[in-house]
Amino acid sequence: MPYYLGIIFAVVALFSWGFSDFYIQKSSRSVGIWKTLFTVGVVGCIALFPFIRNEFSIIELKDVILLSILGMVIFSASLLNFAALKKGKIAIVEPLIGMELPITVALSIGFGKEHLTLIQLFLVAIVFVGLLMVITMHHKHLHQTRSTIEKGIFLALGAAIGLALTNFLVGFSSRQISPLMVIWFAQTMLFIISTIYLIYTKQFHTMFLDLRYHLKSTLGQGVLYNLGWIAFAFATTILATSIVTAVSESYIILGVILGIFVNREKLRLHQFIGIILVIIGILGLAVLTTS
Repeated sequence: MPYYLGIIFAVVALFSWGFSDFYIQKSSRSVGIWKTLFTVGVVGCIALFPFIRNEFSIIELKDVILLSILGMVIFSASLLNFAALKKGKIAIVEPLIGMELPITVALSIGFGKEHLTLIQLFLVAIVFVGLLMVITMHHKHLHQTRSTIEKGIFLALGAAIGLALTNFLVGFSSRQISPLMVIWFAQTMLFIISTIYLIYTKQFHTMFLDLRYHLKSTLGQGVLYNLGWIAFAFATTILATSIVTAVSESYIILGVILGIFVNREKLRLHQFIGIILVIIGILGLAVLTTS
């Protein structure tokens, strides 16, 4: 399969996650985190089932174990991510969560046996630095002391590790099994776990009424979020997971752009510089990968 398709899939993931975050924020505030997670899971479970129903006959026990581990990692990473953002300051927590990029690269090279050239590693580093600059609201936050960022720091680092493990496991299992089966299984587990929680907390009976009144945001984020993971999974079957992560994680830039035009937010100089660095890094990786 041509390498440029891998870049296209990674860019699709970038835009899907960028727009889905916009709807996830609306959905989480209107119906709650667990009902939002339920929507993500149920959309992926139902929409992907017709495409993977014939694959059950070729799934082995080792595949089920791998997919179960992936499902629990995705679930745990999501909870840590939300908890970190709830307890800590977003300007401090998000740069720490952004550590998923170098951790993913380390996992892909160390355990996935991926090989990146020095130029590719340099461009990935440029993307990472650019992302840090964009998601840090004030340049002084880049020099915060330990006492200042201690609140939520361990949750944020845990989320970063969880998201990096998710990236790595999605890439690895997509090559071993199939991208659609990987995402379907993970989202089905998310659907089951969130359903159990909603029933246990006696919120399940109000869920469909809540979703009905906020259908646009809940359904929109469910479709876009799943589309992002499907595109990411397909991209990792063509390109190195570390490169796909570097490109797709730049959905943060899209979130910033939406903030400018929709929420009338203003960017600081260092954030503009960060955006430029990310664009340079992505274009460089695209040129090197497809040449």
